[in-house]
Amino acid sequence: MSSPGKKKLSAKPTPKRRAADIAYDKIESLIARLEIAPGTPVVEADIAEMTGLGRTPVREALMRMVSIGLVAQQPRRGLVVSSIDVSDHLDVVETRRVLERLIASASARRATPEQRKALVAAAQKMMKAAEKDNLDAYMQADQELDHINHAACGNASAVGAVLPLVVQCRRFWYAYQHEGEISEGAQAHLAMAEAIASSDAAAAEEGAEQLMRYLARFTHRIINS
Repeated sequence: MSSPGKKKLSAKPTPKRRAADIAYDKIESLIARLEIAPGTPVVEADIAEMTGLGRTPVREALMRMVSIGLVAQQPRRGLVVSSIDVSDHLDVVETRRVLERLIASASARRATPEQRKALVAAAQKMMKAAEKDNLDAYMQADQELDHINHAACGNASAVGAVLPLVVQCRRFWYAYQHEGEISEGAQAHLAMAEAIASSDAAAAEEGAEQLMRYLARFTHRIINS
């Protein structure tokens, strides 16, 4: 029984996501899956129709994408999806490596029990998608894992810095993925998620390092092919 005079604490409700954030995720998925290819003009009305969302959240999401370089604003052409630069991608991975280690370590220390369970569940979804070779389900679960991990770490500066790099890596992977890579990537994500769930900051950092080594090996194979 609870002590007299003490109120039972209830779990905080999950905050409702902003329409612009939902629009951002949907547009990012379209770009990452190459349904909107590099160099394609981005027309606000067309994107609103594709996503089923209003033009105001779509406009806000597109401006965010301009700020991180996923969408470029060109004279006389307007907005276009930026190109994929293979030669610069190793720099993207190496920069992301530092941030991911920091984020994983912080998540291991700060995540709630619910977030720890959700992280592992999302990684397990990636494993199941890999077994079925379902790229779209894999990417959706990857995006879900990122949202949970970024919320759990409690470091807005690190999250703001890593987000553009995550998007570039996701799109690069989707553009150049080869048979077998999806399984290796899922295993790396699961190792990181389980380490975070165990509250072991050092193991969580190593899990993030394993994921970054996987992405670096994958990038080297593309560059050398």
